[in-house]
Amino acid sequence: MNLLTEPIISFTILLAIIFIVPPLFERLKLPGLVGLLVAGVIFGQNGLKLLNSDSETIKLLSDIGKVYLMFVAGLEIDIEQFRQTKNRSIGFGTLTFLVPLIAGIVTGRLFNFSWNASVLIGSLLASHTLLAYPIVSRLGVVADEAVTVTIGATIFTDTGALLVLAICVGIHAGDFTAFKLISLLAGLAIYSVVILFGFNKAGKEFFRRTGDEEGNQFLFILLALFLASVGAQVIGVEKIVGAFLAGLAVNGVLGNSPVKEKVEFVGSVLFIPCFFVDMGLLIDIPAFLKTLSSIGLTAAIVTALIGSKFIAAFLAQLLYRYNLPQMLTMWSLSLPQVAATLAATLVAYEALNPAGQRLINEDVLNSVIVLMLVTATLGPVITARFASALQPVPVKNWETDSLALWWQSYGESVPLTQELNNVEQSDPFTVVVPIYNPQTQRYLIEMAAMLTRHESGRIMPLAITKAHTHMDDPQLISSIEQSQQRLSMALEISREFAAQVSPVIRIDDNIALGITRTSREQNANLIVMGWGRNIGFRARLFGSLIDSVFWSAHCPVAVANLLDSPSQIKRILVPVDGLTRLTIGTIRFAQILANANQAEVVLLHVCNRYTPQQQVNSFKSELSNIVAQGQLQANTNVETIVGDDIAKVIIEQGKNFDLVVLRSVRYRTSGGLAVSEVTTQVMKNLKCSIVLLGEPQSYPVMAKQGYRETGKGTGILGVQNL
Repeated sequence: MNLLTEPIISFTILLAIIFIVPPLFERLKLPGLVGLLVAGVIFGQNGLKLLNSDSETIKLLSDIGKVYLMFVAGLEIDIEQFRQTKNRSIGFGTLTFLVPLIAGIVTGRLFNFSWNASVLIGSLLASHTLLAYPIVSRLGVVADEAVTVTIGATIFTDTGALLVLAICVGIHAGDFTAFKLISLLAGLAIYSVVILFGFNKAGKEFFRRTGDEEGNQFLFILLALFLASVGAQVIGVEKIVGAFLAGLAVNGVLGNSPVKEKVEFVGSVLFIPCFFVDMGLLIDIPAFLKTLSSIGLTAAIVTALIGSKFIAAFLAQLLYRYNLPQMLTMWSLSLPQVAATLAATLVAYEALNPAGQRLINEDVLNSVIVLMLVTATLGPVITARFASALQPVPVKNWETDSLALWWQSYGESVPLTQELNNVEQSDPFTVVVPIYNPQTQRYLIEMAAMLTRHESGRIMPLAITKAHTHMDDPQLISSIEQSQQRLSMALEISREFAAQVSPVIRIDDNIALGITRTSREQNANLIVMGWGRNIGFRARLFGSLIDSVFWSAHCPVAVANLLDSPSQIKRILVPVDGLTRLTIGTIRFAQILANANQAEVVLLHVCNRYTPQQQVNSFKSELSNIVAQGQLQANTNVETIVGDDIAKVIIEQGKNFDLVVLRSVRYRTSGGLAVSEVTTQVMKNLKCSIVLLGEPQSYPVMAKQGYRETGKGTGILGVQNL
């Protein structure tokens, strides 16, 4: 018996590859995706022959990864942004779809491909992946109309490319008449309406009824994904079309919920990497080298894509009167070809007609892989170069210096008892401090005391006791006694700082939800937690208490790793990149701590070498105005440093400070790629105390007040950026 033919052996090898290879390539400053492709080549038939793309295990996992990739691509599309610039998004979407489509058709015909294959090649060039979204978000230019239009155009290009794919695959299968084409389009239109509206409505109703039952909600989303994929096959189109529609349908249902994090996490750590490994298995090294040696087709496809996307952006510039940086940003954002392109390429490569001929050959497959590598590298680089020249959307309403008022919108709901008694009074500024580790609680309470003294508020030490089925369980009683002891210690520490204290014990079956539920019930303004620097693979695989609190909290969360007493902090560094609500709150947070110790605050702005000096001066001036307008007496200075490696600059500057205050801003990417890990790198390498501030994941009040969210949800591979 050959053990290598056993499904469990193949699965084990795949897990080992996914676990080991991407981190190794990322250490070499190469995308983890490249590592997966290389691993597929090494372990495939051209290498060690340990994996076979024809095995049922590989086929199943790759198929799931393929539909998952398109499902996530649907989840990535911001429907609200599309609605805001609907007409212009459709206009640019049409241009950036049709021009590359025509270029691809011409390229295919020049290399003697059939009309059907040429149209298919054109459709592969027509879509795009928003791989550089984190860059424009970090630069604070997401609200620029040109960026918003490009993001909105994604829904048009991806949908159009998948529609062309469905038609080309149908024609390739043979016996495809005009009547069948009309029937296919009509069936697809009806099916799209059913999925987009039916699944959306059913999902919202199910989530409303199930409340916090995340397990059932997770299963519902997976069921919706695979039902839509199977349904697409039933009506005669590819399953990735159904998966993409399912992603669009449940987009509004999931929002930025923890369930969305789990859905994307499962795909990113298992199924999507399996798809990329399978892509590597399909690469025939001799054929690949031959394709590169006779570079004609590859060069033509890459040139056609880059040139046609540029022409589309240039036409949009003329049509909508955009300036040069806006045009170049639109071009660079629409360059990367990852999600829809790779999934459609694999579908086309595996599509056989009755004579056993493929729709596209190995030369096209290899050329598309080269195209993906080139554009996934070139697009973000160009975006970083030219998006920095865009003017960030000005932020208003920073007239208040009160931390309580800045966070008041998160806890502004009136308690029920107060409403019933018609008492007109505001809740005191409340800081919830979860208590568990006696070694860290003193510093946490000391920090909370500094904040509450400034805001005339109260500290709420919170001890969570894990629930048991029976409330008289001896283990539960023992746990409550331990919680009471911890709270007694917290009470003594709080009295040292003359802080108003309201200790709370809560029994809950989930520690994270116990923290956030108590915070919501008490109308808290801030949660201050300790942090053990658990940011390795274990945190990626199982998540963490901190992640859960970040996701479910209604108010901001400050996660602190304090190496010394907060009263000893004399120099505080605050990296600043974009004037958002969270940025200003972070500055005020640091100023309050500094005010208590007569400490110095340094606001550090890192810009790349391509940023116009005028824009750098303008940003520095705006920061200085915010500091000057403040009523806090803390010594605050603004420094600007030019550097392409933001993390390296912050780490180097952090050596001279006692505390670094960071913002936690999370991003998703539709290719399953970790685009940036600035915050993660900084936290790993800083040797001083750290506070990580994060906002809630929903912003209903901000929306009412006209604010815009500039960050997106957590990255598929746990991406965090500054």
